Amino acid sequence: MDDVVEIIDHLDRLGGSERPQDLIASVRPDQLVLSSGGDEVTIATPSDAFYLSVAPYVHQTHECYNHSLTTCTGELASTEVEVQIVDETNDEVLVEKTVTTFENGFVGFWLPRDIKGTIKITYDGRSGEADIATGTDDPTCLTTVRLA
Repeated sequence: MDDVVEIIDHLDRLGGSERPQDLIASVRPDQLVLSSGGDEVTIATPSDAFYLSVAPYVHQTHECYNHSLTTCTGELASTEVEVQIVDETNDEVLVEKTVTTFENGFVGFWLPRDIKGTIKITYDGRSGEADIATGTDDPTCLTTVRLA
């Protein structure tokens, strides 16, 4: 399972011209789907972890549900943001740190499965937050955190 984690982390960090043009890589709650030239391969993700990719924005965003590692782009590329993720079932702080978004404007987090919580992002005096969940039917792409 470590291989799929490394593949997802690697592909999500690629920006612009580094992204493979002939590959579509989509993160689903329980698997990574790789498509190229009509062929499709699925690789199971860890049973105890959920990949959530987040693209905070100030001015523009796009709708997304399952994160595309090779086509999704966010507004704030290579930008330092403060992130806090809290599991609301026990008020456990899962993430509380400053991170730099990838060249694609996203930042990814491996979270425990089957939680409900909140994410709060702060950047340049602006902040925004959203509810999150990591169940089998939940989105792996979060593009609705507007920083105001």
